[in-house]
Amino acid sequence: MSGKPMKLILTQEVSGLGTPGDVVEVKAGYGRNYLVPRNLAMPWTRGSEKQIEMIKRARSAREIRGFDDAKEAATRLAGLKVRLHKRAGGGGRLFGSISTADIAEAVRTAGGPELDRRKIEISNPIKTVGSHQVAVRLHPEVSAKLEIEVSGG
Repeated sequence: MSGKPMKLILTQEVSGLGTPGDVVEVKAGYGRNYLVPRNLAMPWTRGSEKQIEMIKRARSAREIRGFDDAKEAATRLAGLKVRLHKRAGGGGRLFGSISTADIAEAVRTAGGPELDRRKIEISNPIKTVGSHQVAVRLHPEVSAKLEIEVSGG
C-alpha cells in the first residue's frame, strides 16, 4: 500500500482543510476511509472542472452574500437574545447536550438570520443550564460570537 497523497474535490466544508469546490491533496487513507464515504469529498479527475464550477456556484448562491452581508449578520447576532429550553436534572445538568441544529433553530425563532448549522462552532459541549457563548463563521473573514441562554426544567 502506498502512502502517496490523493487529489480530492471537497463537496462540503471540512474544518482545517477547505470549503466546497476546493481541490485538496490528502493522505490516501484519510480520503478513502473518511472524506469520500461521508460525501465530504469526491475523487478529482481531469473532467471534474465543470463539477467544481457547479459546486462553487451553488455555494455562492447559498452563502451569505459577501463581506458586507456577513458584517450585517454579525451585528444582528450580537444584539440577539437566544434562549433554549431543554430537560435538565439536578444541579442544572442537561439530559443530553445542545446541538448546532438546536442553536440554528433557536436563532431563527428569535428572529435572527438563517444559519447553516455547520457554520456554528461549539468549543465545549453545552451540557449545563446557564449562559454559553458559541462562535459562528459567517464568511471566511467574518466570525461572530453568539450568546445563548439555556434553561432547564
